[in-house]
Amino acid sequence: MAAIADSRPRRRRNLTRIIAPLVVLVWLLVAVFGPAISPYDPAGIQDADLFEGFSAKFLLGTDFFGRDMLSRIIAGTRLTLGIAIVATSLAVTTGLMLGLAASAIGGFFDSALSRFLDALISIPSKMFGLVVVTAVGSSVPVLILTLAIIYVPGCYRIVRSVAVNVAALDFVVAARARGEGTFYIMTREILPNMVSPVLADFGLRFIYVVLLLSSLSFLGLGVQPPQADWGSLVRENISGLAYGAPAVVLPALAIASLTIAVNLSIDSFFSGRVREGVH
Repeated sequence: MAAIADSRPRRRRNLTRIIAPLVVLVWLLVAVFGPAISPYDPAGIQDADLFEGFSAKFLLGTDFFGRDMLSRIIAGTRLTLGIAIVATSLAVTTGLMLGLAASAIGGFFDSALSRFLDALISIPSKMFGLVVVTAVGSSVPVLILTLAIIYVPGCYRIVRSVAVNVAALDFVVAARARGEGTFYIMTREILPNMVSPVLADFGLRFIYVVLLLSSLSFLGLGVQPPQADWGSLVRENISGLAYGAPAVVLPALAIASLTIAVNLSIDSFFSGRVREGVH
């Protein structure tokens, strides 16, 4: 009986390790091949009935303009994932290079850079995003740069904390003694020994970016019409909540499914590596 009880959590973990990455993969495929699989023009009015429910003609119903929700969600997937992936890549790459430089150079450079980014991270992310987008205007490039800047300090702190510990190890000290340059030490000695924390941080930052982007869009300061991401789809169909319209719930479920799947994928992957290391 004990063996059966122990096998159940293991089966659940194995199932999670399969389903969660599969959900992420499905959303990525939808983002890449969205225009080819979209049944209707996302911006075109297809029906006179507003907030229509599920039907054979409109699998996910219609929105407040009579547009096909399936096509709108598919179009929103490309914007949501595209902006999030590019912004997260910029944030993690910038934080990675700054953190490596701070750990390898040290001294005044490390102290000054850390104090500056600590001051930046003290500003609430949503407030910073609202101020920048309101002052500059909302566009895809502005959103990408704003989201990247918001999360650079957090990436920097993670990278620096790991890199400082690696930089104190004997093989790095030996490289310094051999007269290796700072760039060599950063890229050849420190970086290869911190890949896993960086990948885990990338996944978590991606989740934060998706949620913040959706929040800005819900407030009307994110992706602007006629384009739409998942957050703006929730905002523009919020009046259908009283009617129980699928157009309100489905974009929110899309946000939840992606963020939860990414989180579970990260957890499953790295916990699996830890168990393999233990065994």
